[in-house]
Amino acid sequence: MSEREKALRPEDLTRLFVERANAKDAEGLALLYEEDAVMAYPPGSQTVGRAAIQRLWTQLLPKMPRFEPEPPLPTLISGDLALTSTPPKDGAGARAQVVRRQPDGTWLRVLDQPEFNRPAS
Repeated sequence: MSEREKALRPEDLTRLFVERANAKDAEGLALLYEEDAVMAYPPGSQTVGRAAIQRLWTQLLPKMPRFEPEPPLPTLISGDLALTSTPPKDGAGARAQVVRRQPDGTWLRVLDQPEFNRPAS
C-alpha cells in the first residue's frame, strides 16, 4: 500500500474522495473509511466494512463518470465526531457523512450516506 494523503480536517475527506474516485483508486477510497464503517450504497442497501467498501468501488469505478467537486456545507464538530455534508450539484437532496478523529489526529468516515432518496409514498 502506498502512502496517501490523510484528512487533517473533516472537510478534507470530500476532496480526497473526489481525487481518488477520479483516479479510479478503489483502495485509496476505502482508506478514507474506518475498518467497520457503513456506507448506505448501493441505494436501498448497506456496504459494511472497509474491505467490502473497497470491493464495491472496485466494481463501480470503471463504469462511473468523472466526479465533480461539490462545495461543502458547514461542518458540525463535537469532540472527535463531525458531520460533513454537501448538496449535490444537481440539487437533488444532500450527501452526509459522520467522521471520527483518529488517535493520530486524522479523520476517517464512519457512516456515509452518499445520497438521500425520498421514501415511496
